[in-house]
Amino acid sequence: MLSLIDQKKIKFKLKSIYKNQVSEIEISNCYEAIIKIINQFNKKKNKKKKLISEKTSILICYGDSVFSSSQKHLLKNFQSFFQKKLNKFFDTVHFLPFYPSSSDSGFAVKDHYKIDSRLGNWSDITKFSKKNDVMADIVINHSSARGLWFKNFLKSKKPGKDYFIKVDSNFDISKVIRPRDHQLLKKIDIFKQPEYLWRTFSPDQLDMNFKNPAVLLRFIKIMINLINHGVTIFRLDAIAYLWKESGTKCINLKETHEIIKLFRLICNLLNIESIIVTETNLPEKENISYFGNADEANWIYNFSLPPLLIYSFLFENSSHLNSWNKKLPQTKKGNSYLNFIASHDGIGMRPVEGIINKNNKDKFLKRLKKNGSKFSYRKVQNKSKKVYEANITIFDALKKSDYDPKGKFFLERFISAHSIMISFEGVPAIYFNSLFGTSNDEAKYIITGNNRDLNRYRWNHKNITEKLKNSKSKQSIFYKNITNLLEIRRKQKAFHPNGIRSSVNMGKKIFCFKRQSVDKKQSILCITNLSSKIQITKINQKFLTWKNLLSSNNNHISNKMIKLKPFETVWLSSR
Repeated sequence: MLSLIDQKKIKFKLKSIYKNQVSEIEISNCYEAIIKIINQFNKKKNKKKKLISEKTSILICYGDSVFSSSQKHLLKNFQSFFQKKLNKFFDTVHFLPFYPSSSDSGFAVKDHYKIDSRLGNWSDITKFSKKNDVMADIVINHSSARGLWFKNFLKSKKPGKDYFIKVDSNFDISKVIRPRDHQLLKKIDIFKQPEYLWRTFSPDQLDMNFKNPAVLLRFIKIMINLINHGVTIFRLDAIAYLWKESGTKCINLKETHEIIKLFRLICNLLNIESIIVTETNLPEKENISYFGNADEANWIYNFSLPPLLIYSFLFENSSHLNSWNKKLPQTKKGNSYLNFIASHDGIGMRPVEGIINKNNKDKFLKRLKKNGSKFSYRKVQNKSKKVYEANITIFDALKKSDYDPKGKFFLERFISAHSIMISFEGVPAIYFNSLFGTSNDEAKYIITGNNRDLNRYRWNHKNITEKLKNSKSKQSIFYKNITNLLEIRRKQKAFHPNGIRSSVNMGKKIFCFKRQSVDKKQSILCITNLSSKIQITKINQKFLTWKNLLSSNNNHISNKMIKLKPFETVWLSSR
């Protein structure tokens, strides 16, 4: 049973969210329902702690990232591939939405309680979770216009009644921050009355009405259902847009933060420990605010890292990276950055607002376009459009540069970018397609016209298996290089997600930082040449005897100087 102190904390959170929205009776009913959910769960489950360490690394994939025409349950097909090729390097798999969906590669969820029949069923997720941690999306901001909830909403029937946001013509949307460029509100007739429905992300994704406590309660139950099937890490998709108020930006509102704090509190009170991850593709200050006072998200995506890394490699300049690294706050115990270069989405441009100026950003976008990028846009308040994200695989993004127009160093750039991400403070997450240096899926894009489909290639099981058997294939070379970095990382205490990170300035052609283990017994100096030229620079005498974890010799160090080949990375370890 929950203590009185814990019960009071839950009630306090609910009041801070709903005090101006609903009656005391409705708040009490919601409170009692949450207490009941927690107590019933804890009666059936033994205590289980989650261990996060230097061994923690995440694979981002779809349930059908590997498919076979003869296999009905694609999750089983993926599990077979994972156990043979990836289990040694990843302890956690982030399965992108596996629910029945009507669009957006799973993010227009029709039913949160079911698994897409093509992929399998709940037992497949549960079975996978016995050997590996599972991370899953709670697609919390919106739901499908073709799902049960919306059908019931139109009939004023449960579940679904009052689940979606209706606004009248007096609602002031002039300051709303947009992540897309379609029309925000859709006028429809409900019971012969004109109503406006809110659609942040697409006409098929209708925003949930969190001013109705029943919606909050519904998503708490969805989280419990996921835990019951072995999921212990939750990605709160598009969470920043959750709460809407007339005349505001309708993003990062106080109530949104309070709802995440409530989710964190509930997770802390459950016998099975779980982790909250907020997906907030925003300027950095706003993104970091989702740590709260170590009482909100456990992890936040390090959204500034992908565009900064790619920019720095394309223009062979570490100035922006060095400045950013120096200012980035060290995480507290229990919190962590989730580091990535690629995901199922594009390369976000909002996270570098205030870090890369307009001229350099325009230069960046021009280079990405030459490399094969499409662009997705968002509306801004003066009704013009800005690039929201670049849609391109990381392989293509890094393939060529103004300094290397023929792509001579494409492999070195790609691997060194990943070496920085894997060694940086936080938990590393690698997108499935990045493991094999996958190019833009132009064929899928031609069929769908969806920019994001360029970066959502699915591999035939037989095809990728054959590619990996051939040691000279592009896929095999990329796979071996990246998994080697992960294998080395797992053995270094200094790469614990909360290991101390400090900036070391070695000039604008080199990016360097130091990591130190929590117990301070190991330090690693991570040095990368960001240029296509050999770099020779001075190095502190104390590093002369440190061992390079990425090479069997220390030939690059002599006479207090370090010599780095084009795009070479070294990890110098004190032990």
